[in-house]
Amino acid sequence: MTSDAASWTRPSERVICVGASHAWGGTREALSSLAALVHPEGRLLFGDGCWEGPPTPAAMALFGEEVLMLQDLVAVAIAAGWRVLHLSTADQREWDDFESTWRAGREEWVLGHQGDPRAESVRSMLDTRLLEYVAEYRGVLGFCYLILGR
Repeated sequence: MTSDAASWTRPSERVICVGASHAWGGTREALSSLAALVHPEGRLLFGDGCWEGPPTPAAMALFGEEVLMLQDLVAVAIAAGWRVLHLSTADQREWDDFESTWRAGREEWVLGHQGDPRAESVRSMLDTRLLEYVAEYRGVLGFCYLILGR
């Protein structure tokens, strides 16, 4: 059974939203909406993309206006009534591992299915993603983890 994450309405002691703020329409909306899902003494683990520094025009074109600078994301959390109990960010090695792992299974599939009519489009997509990563957003786009309470 699957359902839309934003349709969940039962509060919990522990809520996790990592890389899924888009399910609520973006970072601001997620932080506001998730407040109703966390018991008063509960905690929210919130992981979201953030700019490590001013985004390049190319990075902005890839990820849009919704990605916030880290300090702005923290300010939005505070404005939504959250207390930031812990903050950490992914380091460059973690990002490289994430990007490589995301591509790895697809790359193996391409190598094992050279004659498949879909192989060229998958190969092209993977090449585009890798080049965008190393040229446009590696070291620019970050990822933060916040443990939040109310």
